[in-house]
Amino acid sequence: MIAAATESIRRVQPVKVTGMVSSMKGMALMVDDLPLPAGSLVRIGRGDGEGTVPGEVVAFTREQSVVMLLGQSLGIRTGDPVVGVQNAQSAPVGERLLGRVVDGLARPIDDLGEVHATMPRAISPEPISAMRRVRITRPLATGVRSIDLMCTLGRGQRMGIFAGPGVGKSTLLGTMARRTNADVSVIALIGERGREVKDFIAHALGPEGLARSVVIVATGDESPLMRIRAAKLACTVAEEFRERGKDVLLMMDSITRFAHAQRQIGLSVGEPPATKGYTPSVFAQLALLLERAGTLEPLPGRKPGSITGIYTILVEGDDLTEPVSDAARGILDGHVILSRRLAQRAHYPAVDVLDSVSRVADDVTDAEHAGARRMISRLLASYRDVEDLVQIGAYAKGSSPESDVAIDFNTRINELLRQAPGEAEPFDKARARLVKLAKDAEAALARHGRTK
Repeated sequence: MIAAATESIRRVQPVKVTGMVSSMKGMALMVDDLPLPAGSLVRIGRGDGEGTVPGEVVAFTREQSVVMLLGQSLGIRTGDPVVGVQNAQSAPVGERLLGRVVDGLARPIDDLGEVHATMPRAISPEPISAMRRVRITRPLATGVRSIDLMCTLGRGQRMGIFAGPGVGKSTLLGTMARRTNADVSVIALIGERGREVKDFIAHALGPEGLARSVVIVATGDESPLMRIRAAKLACTVAEEFRERGKDVLLMMDSITRFAHAQRQIGLSVGEPPATKGYTPSVFAQLALLLERAGTLEPLPGRKPGSITGIYTILVEGDDLTEPVSDAARGILDGHVILSRRLAQRAHYPAVDVLDSVSRVADDVTDAEHAGARRMISRLLASYRDVEDLVQIGAYAKGSSPESDVAIDFNTRINELLRQAPGEAEPFDKARARLVKLAKDAEAALARHGRTK
């Protein structure tokens, strides 16, 4: 508590610094006489007497500071006062946030009253030293068979879920939040439609999932800066639980909308559009955000905790090479591809296990599990090679022993990978099914005169 109080004092603005709104350019306010550092939190007094609007110093020139709003600009005019609040922003975090829904400023929006017994924590900390990170060796079950068996996650891994709209992304996230064996789930809904937020909380997440989760919301009609802050707040909340020795599942939907918000901010302050309209700061902020997850050496006297990051990336036009998708794949420790082709066949979750990969899967699974996973992947790849021929009845049985076995086992494999939203199965039982299926397939290959 003393350390938290000291941090709060260090970050308070010791002298009242007041500037004055000079002009507005797009979403940015130009403020005179405001000598505050970049990242400072300020409040703008509305001249119409309707309270204040929070904002942040995002850039400056020799003469003026550039302030982006965390709220609406309605009612702001030339000459309105701008007062510094924090010269290094922090947010109140703690265990009392569990089961609560808050906005990007950590203000409750669930009508359950204020959140008490919290401590301030910086929302934009210094990057973590690479030497503080530890190897990922412990698995994390998500409760989704296709991921746990074929793309096994490790505690501290960062995984991207790449999907177009309407292929079951939100349902998948809700399933993970309800069934994961992580201690805490932190869920950030960035740029979501307002209608879908309550629907996700009530149906996809449910009371059971909400009770062990913290939900941070910044809808698409809020300011770009609020969407950026909500994403950073989610990381900050997860970091607090990690330091308490908890294993945290951090889910962010979506990184693409975070990138869009940063692009809007960059363009407003005069950054040049570089890659297909995205400004350079987009990719810099993307790396800073994604690198905050992971497993670190614990503080003295604390047990080790972890942050396992699950980040959704909206694939525009199913193009995996667009800038945000390409940049995210280069930073993350693996990716899960949700296939529209599978969704159209009512194969849910629509995880394309052949195109998906977990870079730590072999480090967090035993040899038997890893061998079974490779066998099932071989059969799926063999079936995909001859699928068109099978569909039109042109495949000649006996032309390839592996293809014959892949066709015979395809139904059993799909039954294992499909999972209804309400269907739960312990990881050990699902793993046993995978191993048995792989052994049966290997025996069938041997009967066809093939060895492994």
